[in-house]
Amino acid sequence: MQDLWLSFQQLMDPEYLLSHGGFYIVVLIVFAETGLFFGFFLPGDYLLFLAGLFCALGKIDVDITTMYLGILAAGILGNFTGYWFGYRTGPVLFKRKDSLLFKRKYVIMAEEFYQKYGGTALIIGRFVPIIRTFAPIFAGVVKLNFRKFVIYNVVGAFLWASLLTLTGYFLGVKFPTIINYVEYIIVGLIVIAFLPIVIALLKRWLKSKKENKTNSNIS
Repeated sequence: MQDLWLSFQQLMDPEYLLSHGGFYIVVLIVFAETGLFFGFFLPGDYLLFLAGLFCALGKIDVDITTMYLGILAAGILGNFTGYWFGYRTGPVLFKRKDSLLFKRKYVIMAEEFYQKYGGTALIIGRFVPIIRTFAPIFAGVVKLNFRKFVIYNVVGAFLWASLLTLTGYFLGVKFPTIINYVEYIIVGLIVIAFLPIVIALLKRWLKSKKENKTNSNIS
């Protein structure tokens, strides 16, 4: 059990992943997080940032062009996989029971996000943990026009990979000592990434509380 927990901690540590797994583990994680329903817990945004930073500082044996294109391709293919999965499973996904690797509430959260933003949820959702995983799956569930899906998918992957990976790279080139503050950067990125989810959950809680109060007054 202790070995399993240690493995999980290492999986959630982007510095460890980059140092020991390198390019291939980054590509695999990006693919899993952007298309496989059990990949919602994987590190995303800060992994991309650190991948660019490590390329700039020579801490990983791959150049930035290869890393960037690999992340871009994995992000696009991951969404295609998620769309196919949602298209095939359809309503069955909403009836699936919760398990260690699946939470129904995340599908509902993605549904609400999708209903609010439409197809652009695939672009905006790239920058939001959990939504990043389930948005393409839900696009498949509602059978979004495939041509539109391709456009949203490619644009979203391009913006996500470019903003995070290339920012990390250019900051590393310009300010090499930034590596000494990487823990603070990761914490900052996590807070920024999860802020929309916290706000959404808070709004849902306030709405539910208001409805319960209204119902009790009517009774």
